[in-house]
Amino acid sequence: MAVTAAAAAGAAAALGLAAPPAAAAPTDTTAPRPGDTCTAADLGTRHPYIKTTEVSPTITHFKGWYVTEGTTGQQTVSTDTTTVIAVSVGLNDTIETSFEVEALSNVKATVGLDVKLEYTSTSEESNSVTWNLTQPGYYGFYKGTKKVTGTYGSLNCNRAQQDDGSWALEWTEGPGSGSFTTFTTLEEGAVRCQDSVPADSIMAKAQTLLDCGSAAAKADHPAGAVAPTARQKPAAPLAQRPAPTSGAAGEQPRATGHSARAALDCSAEAYKIAVPGKSLSWGAPLLADDGVRLRPSSIFSAHLDNWRLCNVTERNGVLEASLWNWGNGGCATIAEENAATDRAVLMTVPCAEDDLQRFYIYRDVPGSSQIGVQNKYTGSMMGHDRYADGEFIRQYSSGRQDGTGTYSLIGV
Repeated sequence: MAVTAAAAAGAAAALGLAAPPAAAAPTDTTAPRPGDTCTAADLGTRHPYIKTTEVSPTITHFKGWYVTEGTTGQQTVSTDTTTVIAVSVGLNDTIETSFEVEALSNVKATVGLDVKLEYTSTSEESNSVTWNLTQPGYYGFYKGTKKVTGTYGSLNCNRAQQDDGSWALEWTEGPGSGSFTTFTTLEEGAVRCQDSVPADSIMAKAQTLLDCGSAAAKADHPAGAVAPTARQKPAAPLAQRPAPTSGAAGEQPRATGHSARAALDCSAEAYKIAVPGKSLSWGAPLLADDGVRLRPSSIFSAHLDNWRLCNVTERNGVLEASLWNWGNGGCATIAEENAATDRAVLMTVPCAEDDLQRFYIYRDVPGSSQIGVQNKYTGSMMGHDRYADGEFIRQYSSGRQDGTGTYSLIGV
């Protein structure tokens, strides 16, 4: 038993991991910034942070309208759509996960504007504008908004070596950066060329669309709609964003544990991925349609609770590896059809060159075996809903904020 314990400690030390100390108390991680301190409970979490923002007044609906003497008063005009703005975060325009909602909430705090925090589009807005006109002239009836765009990064908790050689946990920029688009509540109104309006306002943008110097603006017209000028015609629609091409490979021939591992460069050590200080750990399934669950380890576990790290690389202190299961010979993965689904179950499949089967491992300071696990393709963190025998390991876009996404990598 003493020899076994020493071997396990040596295997863990090879990866800078050892038996976990008492868990650190969690701290407030609201809107963390790169370099802020974090705790071991944050190893399984992830947060967005806003890197750049740009706010631009944008006209979404417009109609040129001529008012003559005798036609003033309240007018209701059906405008034409000129620009469509849709809320999006990265390649995703559904805004369903906590990471996406948190990103837009951070945008709201950063720019100080009440922006949309859920998926919507300006094309869903009514195009009807009602306004009381007191003077004759050439008007632009409009709806507009402040379009907010920019870029975001993704922060993960990981160990970082300090100037004095000591180690500490910090929020560091990880994978998952991208761009976002959102907008404020639509405003509506009517404006003439001769009206004095605030610079860089939505009304000023509408006045620009009137194209006041053009012959069409200066000509006399009968009361009612005026044919749109070149400026007022709808902008060309944006090209549809291509679907990601780095998804799961096609179905592979079923491989035995030996042949699957032969294609990988795996560590000699095997590990349990355990709940810190408790008896349950990740257990791979025997059945292909089942998922990885929390299971007790025993002599009857048939190595389904033992994992090897394969094709390991390290960048900026973060490990990247495939997780090969000794018991069923498969690699941990998120199924391709569930890649965009929060709380999708972690599965095992025949090993392949596939980013769905690659995971980032964020580590606690040396002397602790605690880790956080993130899927490379989806960007989501691994965790579980509750501590219970048979509970699935799932992906969560922002991780589990209660610390249930922090595990211990323990050599066996």
